[in-house]
Amino acid sequence: MLSKRLVICLDVRGGKLAKSVKFVDTKDIGDPVARARRYYEDGVDELVFYDITASRENRDIMIDFVEEVASQIFIPFSVGGGIRSVADATRLRNAGAEKVNVNTAAVARQELISEIAGAIGSQSTILSMDVRRVTPTQDIPSGYEIVVNGGVTPTGIDALGWAVTGEKLGAGELVINSIDADGTKDGYALNLTRMIADAVSIPVIASGGAGKPEHLYDVLTAGHADAALVASIVHYGEYTCRQLKEYLHGRGIKVRMNY
Repeated sequence: MLSKRLVICLDVRGGKLAKSVKFVDTKDIGDPVARARRYYEDGVDELVFYDITASRENRDIMIDFVEEVASQIFIPFSVGGGIRSVADATRLRNAGAEKVNVNTAAVARQELISEIAGAIGSQSTILSMDVRRVTPTQDIPSGYEIVVNGGVTPTGIDALGWAVTGEKLGAGELVINSIDADGTKDGYALNLTRMIADAVSIPVIASGGAGKPEHLYDVLTAGHADAALVASIVHYGEYTCRQLKEYLHGRGIKVRMNY
């Protein structure tokens, strides 16, 4: 059995670590590079960095920032926000990012996923999906819709169908960001995560809603996720990476005790 992963998300806005609730009311809360180093030393398995305004502002991601992070940590980390071409993805890889996350630009042009996977490998190509629950319709039968531009623009695209399409196009992993659960600390969107995890054969990272260690256990078992992404509970000092992993280990979840 493969180990389950603990992933920490660092949303970056204007070079500062930021946090929101349901993708709104965003506040700056610190230095993302210093936090990355701290979480690395505390045993996190992976880090994910999102430049949360790059797509909305139609600008490139900050390469200098990626290079600085890469010099401070020695674990896998992925970067997303403003990636619109193979050149963007390659530049990030050369700057030290192990994986790239595509989101808005991939919705606008699906071929981007295949192009990036062909250039840097499926294992380095992550499809990040911002998802909001809606009333089921003929176009959105799952009741979950893809939203882009940092959770601002609804697309009318069914999340389950987009996940399956993303895998077929070459994505090697999915990040499922529940807008409804984001920052609430009320638990992950288990139904959403399980539905998508059961429909694809690539790893699924659950994102949004972690408030206590039990929530991670729930999404890694009942939610069928391969990894649990956390943010608020570590950013605000409620739990450390070590405490979360020790809890999961104590509940029989196979995790890497890499500290």
